[in-house]
Amino acid sequence: MKIDTLGVQAFVAIADGGGFRQAAEILHVTQTAITQRLRKLETFLGVVLVERTTRRTTLTEIGQRFLPQARRLLNELSDALTEIRETGLSQRGDVSIACVPTVGVQYLPRILRAFSVRRPHDRVRILDHSSASVMESVLRREAEFGISIAGPQHPDLQSRPIATDPYVLICRDDHPLAKRRRVRWEALRSYPLIFAGEVSGNRGLLDGALKTSGVALHSFYEVQRSSTALGLVAEGLGAAVVPRLAIQKNAYPMVRSIELVEPSVSRTLLLLTRRTAQLSPAARALYDMIIELAAQSP
Repeated sequence: MKIDTLGVQAFVAIADGGGFRQAAEILHVTQTAITQRLRKLETFLGVVLVERTTRRTTLTEIGQRFLPQARRLLNELSDALTEIRETGLSQRGDVSIACVPTVGVQYLPRILRAFSVRRPHDRVRILDHSSASVMESVLRREAEFGISIAGPQHPDLQSRPIATDPYVLICRDDHPLAKRRRVRWEALRSYPLIFAGEVSGNRGLLDGALKTSGVALHSFYEVQRSSTALGLVAEGLGAAVVPRLAIQKNAYPMVRSIELVEPSVSRTLLLLTRRTAQLSPAARALYDMIIELAAQSP
């Protein structure tokens, strides 16, 4: 069945404006066009919807019953067209991504600033999780893609490296190590150390790297998030080992960041997607921008 959208639009405009002249003004067409559109609709339906006299224009009983349905038809059509225009043409989209918390401190905000300039209508939902939970969020389709730490990977996921993030020592400016530019891991034995807990994805990576180098460290405090470690350091409770990207600039002016050497230990950040995933236009744009900016980084 061919739906006479123009006829329905003319009929509603007549009802809203109270006459053919007003309807023509509403739709920015001639009165003749309004008359022709209404007649075509009435012929198609086989009923009279509008009674027109020299003095006034009124809806017939059938026209009054049809008016709410006609309004609903036009509203639903308008909503559908708007959604297609915004989403299908990628003028507005929703993106859900998962990431480890430290990615949300420096790395992701820089990317999202550039993304918002390029695609100002897209909205981004960020799920900050542990590395294992990032993987689960992508697998369960809660997130279209994720940014996590390199490690054991699920066979249904594919990954792409995007950044290398070294581990550094952070301490307050009154700490004995604060004036050094570099510190050997062995030198940390003598100081209270704030270290990643067992649940943290950083812990396994650090333990493996230090064991290979024959370095054994014992933590005084264990935390799951680097933001907690920063807070403890700022209060003078010890020095901490965190990824460099976890340090928010100017958040703690009294906290110093020092390079750790012998060995130099870094983690690799990965983009994770399901192997069969078809990213939405907005998600694809953000994904491609991350790849693009990763290629530009030294």
